Amino acid sequence: MLYMLAADVPCGENLTIPGAIVEIIRVIIFLIQVAVPILLIVYGMWDLGKAVMSQKEDEIKKGQQTFIKRLAAAILVFFVVTITKFVISFIGDITGDIEGGFWDCAQNIISNRAS
Repeated sequence: MLYMLAADVPCGENLTIPGAIVEIIRVIIFLIQVAVPILLIVYGMWDLGKAVMSQKEDEIKKGQQTFIKRLAAAILVFFVVTITKFVISFIGDITGDIEGGFWDCAQNIISNRAS
C-alpha cells in the first residue's frame, strides 16, 4: 500500500520511473544501510559472548578478532550508500552537460527527490 503513495521519479525527458519501483529501491537501500550493519554487530557480539563463556584464552582472542572484523565490515557497509551518493553527485557535477541523464536519475532515486 505504501508503494502506491510513492511519487514517480523523472529520468530524462521521456522516461519516468514508477513510484512503486522507486520505493522498493529505497527500502533495499535502507536495509543495506541499517539492517546489515546491525546484524553484523549482533553476530559479532554473539561470537564474542560464546568465546568469553568458554573461558579459553585462545577462544577469547579469536572472538575479539572476529568481532573487530565484523564491526569494521558493518561500518563499511553503512557508508557504502553515503559514498555512492557522493560519487554519483560528483560524476553528475563533472558531466553537467548530461542534464536528465542516468546520473541525474540515479541521484534523484537515491536522494529521495521526486521532482
